[in-house]
Amino acid sequence: MDSFQTGYQSALHVMPGVEGGHDGLPSQNKATSGHGTPDIQRRQLTTKDYLEGILSGDRTRLARAITLIESNASSHFAQSQEVLKSILSKTGGSVRIGITGVPGAGKSTFIEAFGSHLTALGKKVAVLAVDPSSTVTGGSILGDKTRMERLATNPLAFIRPSPSGGTLGGVARKTRETLLIFEAAGYDVVLVETVGVGQSETTVRSMVDFFLLVLVPGAGDELQGIKKGVVELADAILINKADGSNIIAAQTARAEYERALHYLQPATEGWQTIALTASAMTGEGVPEVWDNIQSFVGSTRTSGAFSRRRQIQERDWVRAIVEGHLREQFYADEEIQRLLPGLDREVMNGEIPATTAAQVLLEAYGAGRGAR
Repeated sequence: MDSFQTGYQSALHVMPGVEGGHDGLPSQNKATSGHGTPDIQRRQLTTKDYLEGILSGDRTRLARAITLIESNASSHFAQSQEVLKSILSKTGGSVRIGITGVPGAGKSTFIEAFGSHLTALGKKVAVLAVDPSSTVTGGSILGDKTRMERLATNPLAFIRPSPSGGTLGGVARKTRETLLIFEAAGYDVVLVETVGVGQSETTVRSMVDFFLLVLVPGAGDELQGIKKGVVELADAILINKADGSNIIAAQTARAEYERALHYLQPATEGWQTIALTASAMTGEGVPEVWDNIQSFVGSTRTSGAFSRRRQIQERDWVRAIVEGHLREQFYADEEIQRLLPGLDREVMNGEIPATTAAQVLLEAYGAGRGAR
């Protein structure tokens, strides 16, 4: 489901004209633009239509632009690239914040409180809530948008839930491109909520400026294994649910992490990772999180670390795209498809080592490419 029309209906309602899913195709239903203007036949938009909608803040066309970007249809690829190229000069002005945490840490509740604080300051906030994908239907499981009702009805906020599609790092395949769309639309802060700790969190680290790890007090030693690696990536650690009987435990956890952080290499050059406490329910400590992020942005922009990180991210993005396309081409190759089932069986039955099977496949693919 996409964002909401003027009047800001409840997040539980579907925006007219975009309930058709994420295929980017026009429907025959009447729709309204973000300013309440009827689009008679929900026609296919031109690149100019998309650009005007994005830059003017038309929420319907912004949502449709994201749908176009997310589409896997080859017929939409060329136009999506035209849109991205055209808005590139308008991007780069937002603060990109990645938010991850253990299951049950209250990430969505915190994002709602944090986003509401930012909008109260006059900031435009976009939220990319990447839900786990169902292995059966491929759709989102958690439906984060329905869990942020207060923020979802805020005119300065835009929540875009997307299924992760099984992508490592808990982020959807087109999250990077969607970030650019939001920046061109004038959003000051873009929050990327990942599926959660336990996957390759370096993926979200590679596309945001600031990485926030949300934890809860008294979670137990069983979480230490999944926390260790991601702690080293964090620019701040937030002990959430610091309210009621949890206050003392939260303060204790914060102090323990503060001590541990002094022995770890900072995730960002020239910045010392800090541990904070907050309650998403009461709002206590939420403003301090934003203050800390502002200090980070000011410090890293002055030192040049901010721009260097973004440059490296752009370079790595190119390589990731190339790797993805090569993987798709490899498995789509007819000879690979012919050989793979038999090699799979041999490996699973212990008849040949995996390295031998891989070498056979690579040589077959290389020979085939050479022949063509």
